[in-house]
Amino acid sequence: MSRHLTRDLETLHRNMLLMCGMAEDLVHKSLAALQEPDPDFCRQLVEQDDAIDDLDVRLEEDCLKILALYHPVADDLRRITTVLKITGELERVADLGVNIAERAASLGAGPEVAIPDNLERMAHEALQMLHNSIDALVELDGDLARQVCVQDEIVDQYNRDIISELTDTMKRTPLLIEPMMHLFSVARHVERVADHATNIAEDVIYLVEGEIVRHQPEIGEPPDAPPSPDVESPRG
Repeated sequence: MSRHLTRDLETLHRNMLLMCGMAEDLVHKSLAALQEPDPDFCRQLVEQDDAIDDLDVRLEEDCLKILALYHPVADDLRRITTVLKITGELERVADLGVNIAERAASLGAGPEVAIPDNLERMAHEALQMLHNSIDALVELDGDLARQVCVQDEIVDQYNRDIISELTDTMKRTPLLIEPMMHLFSVARHVERVADHATNIAEDVIYLVEGEIVRHQPEIGEPPDAPPSPDVESPRG
């Protein structure tokens, strides 16, 4: 039975990494759509999201099957629970990607507006967090996962700055309220992508170190290192 369990766990891990790649690709494409809005392209991303949803259901079913057949314990049980948690985060990331693409399409239908530089920087940071959280999962790298958690505050600060900037624009130019609201929503979705990347990183720390770190105010350092001040890690 042990050999079969090992085989099924390896298959589960491969399919989870496939879902990671699909979700990251969808978000990357949706953010690129901000520069060239295209409703047809948005519909393609919806189809890609449907495929991710199907894989999410399949992975959950596989996890439940392994739990029922093998009654795993210790490290094996931790791997399965981590897969269940991470796939849920990835499914939400993909949904956010579709939401961003829909807002991009709405922007294309209205007056032309420039994408704020801070929003582009924020999107780059969030994408990097998502990529690094997936790398941490692939490499089982707890230190990289902790770095992702620290990065979340950078994205949060960008989000606050963007909200202030968009609010000022709406006050000065009421005719731009609608496109500014679309950009406001994009910023919120990007901020949520970063939150989910943080959640994935926290799950990787649990998988590698066996420590549940969510809701802890300071998780930028491994357990045996001195804590870093002023680091928060909200779980989305």
